[in-house]
Amino acid sequence: MAPNPDQVKVMKQAVAKAAADRVTSGTVVGLGTGSTTVLAIEYLGQRLQGGGLRDIRGVPTSFQASVLAKRYGIPLVTLDDVERLDLAIDGADEVDPAKNLIKGGGAAHTREKVVDSLADQLIIVVDSSKLVQHLGSSFPVPLEILPMALAPVTRAVERLGGTPELRMGVKKDGPVITDQGNFVLDVKFPQIDDPAGLEQTLNNIPGVLENGIFVALADVVLVGEIQGGEPVVRQF
Repeated sequence: MAPNPDQVKVMKQAVAKAAADRVTSGTVVGLGTGSTTVLAIEYLGQRLQGGGLRDIRGVPTSFQASVLAKRYGIPLVTLDDVERLDLAIDGADEVDPAKNLIKGGGAAHTREKVVDSLADQLIIVVDSSKLVQHLGSSFPVPLEILPMALAPVTRAVERLGGTPELRMGVKKDGPVITDQGNFVLDVKFPQIDDPAGLEQTLNNIPGVLENGIFVALADVVLVGEIQGGEPVVRQF
């Protein structure tokens, strides 16, 4: 039985807190984007305000993460200021048993991939609904593309067997615009047998800035679940 909205909220809260609790004083932390990482950023702010955490610096992956970090008192730096990150906390739209990911539901996957790849440890936080046996089972692969390349990129992914759809805005007329000023093309593939190969192939299409397949980046996946009516967090 699928969890109800209240259970999903409780699972997200539990896993976000578990990730925030792993951050230690004096570290540089990548701040991901999405509904679960919103909660992790809030918990980090609470730890700072309570005195249990000191002298951390955050590297945001989106305008959303930047605004939240400032709201909760987390000092921010850019990649001009640091060469590496001690850890990053980020979410995912799908996670397979090999810890491969599909990300990009929040249209921030380009910045996320840059930041996440520089972290000594990448912690992925999800609720149990995000676990799949094969990538692409329930979520399309997002591509951030240059607006002028929409037509040729669309034709290229169709030749690869994908079904592309331009992501449209909600409470906004027209397409979604990323933080970099680009479009997002969501591509549904019938089956993704080689995530690493597809990631490389998609990024080699002229006009594609980055895609949402993340291979060999996640070190720890924290999963929020409901067992016996109570939220639990397990790691794999």
